[in-house]
Amino acid sequence: MNDVSSRALLETLIGFPTVSRDSNLALIGFIRDYLAQHGVQTELFHNDERTKASLFATIGPVDRGGVVLSGHTDVVPVDGQPWTVEPFRLMERDGRLYGRGTADMKGFIACVLAAVPDFVSRDLRMPVHLAFSYDEEIGCLGVRPMLAELAKRANKPVLCLIGEPTELKPVLGHKGKLAMRCCVTGAPCHSAYAPYGVNAIQYAARLIRRLEEIGERLSDPAHHDVRFDPPYSTVQTGVIKGGRALNIVPAECEFDFEVRALPGFDASEVADELQRYAEADLVPRMRAVKPETGIRLLPLSAYPGLATPPDSDAARLLAMLSGSEAFGTVAFGTEGGLFNEVGIPTIVCGPGSMDQGHKPDEFVSVGQLDECDAMLRRLADYLQNAC
Repeated sequence: MNDVSSRALLETLIGFPTVSRDSNLALIGFIRDYLAQHGVQTELFHNDERTKASLFATIGPVDRGGVVLSGHTDVVPVDGQPWTVEPFRLMERDGRLYGRGTADMKGFIACVLAAVPDFVSRDLRMPVHLAFSYDEEIGCLGVRPMLAELAKRANKPVLCLIGEPTELKPVLGHKGKLAMRCCVTGAPCHSAYAPYGVNAIQYAARLIRRLEEIGERLSDPAHHDVRFDPPYSTVQTGVIKGGRALNIVPAECEFDFEVRALPGFDASEVADELQRYAEADLVPRMRAVKPETGIRLLPLSAYPGLATPPDSDAARLLAMLSGSEAFGTVAFGTEGGLFNEVGIPTIVCGPGSMDQGHKPDEFVSVGQLDECDAMLRRLADYLQNAC
């Protein structure tokens, strides 16, 4: 099989509309067949419905740890965005490649696949592993079954390189995230008799105010970590709904909030404090009026933060591969903390910029793909000559 450029592979990958709400199996099938044509065997890890799958493959010896190249195959929706190009058809203009997922993060996956013939042709002393997941955009869900299996294996990789868009600058850290839904059950009545009901919206407002107070405490300079922007853990409410008519005391209200937590801060502390406040202060007042009322907190999604030490072997290896020791952090989350939790040191470094991610007319530059191709050639050299 003739080698295929990263640009050509990106064009194929963009043609699969792998929005998180839809299946990614067609794209995974393409990657599986592509790897099979190069003699590379793959493992698939399906979701319960078998509508999506993560893929894992190894090139080189299986009795050594090696390096994982990791990326997610899902993309965010394009609904309602004012695109000027077809989002699922690659378009090149002025040195930029446009399409949904070009930056976040099919550009990296395309470069990895383009490097496969080079990896296969070499006598690698250490293996390279490919790990492509689903549902990263909705809570880093799809990588978890794959990691559960990898955690059982004896030879842990020395590095996981997650190719999220960082303009190929090595990133050692990002915040973790906890997303929760708060459901307030009140008691309705005619608004003319409001004191005889339990206004779910008003109680939700008290809870949201408490979250704001927690966020203000976390922003105190004593809790700052200047490596991050903003340099503290944050709390915010993003969605709220409730009520049916102005002249009805609302019987229900729910809101979603998130905590973006610095590494080392347990985001569940915020949810626990909110739960204690609800149970000690609010629920007794609600049930004094109507006993069937209450407040529930439901988890939506969560992933851990990442803080790889700059003096670690993984950091030194990526500095060599990327040509930079200017380690940084990013505001967005990745699957990196999950890899790190199973004992695989992780760093984030990939082509493109998240400034373009999730936006209309998303793009990655041709130059960034070329630089990523070069980084992966340096990785092949390292794996071939590793002790």
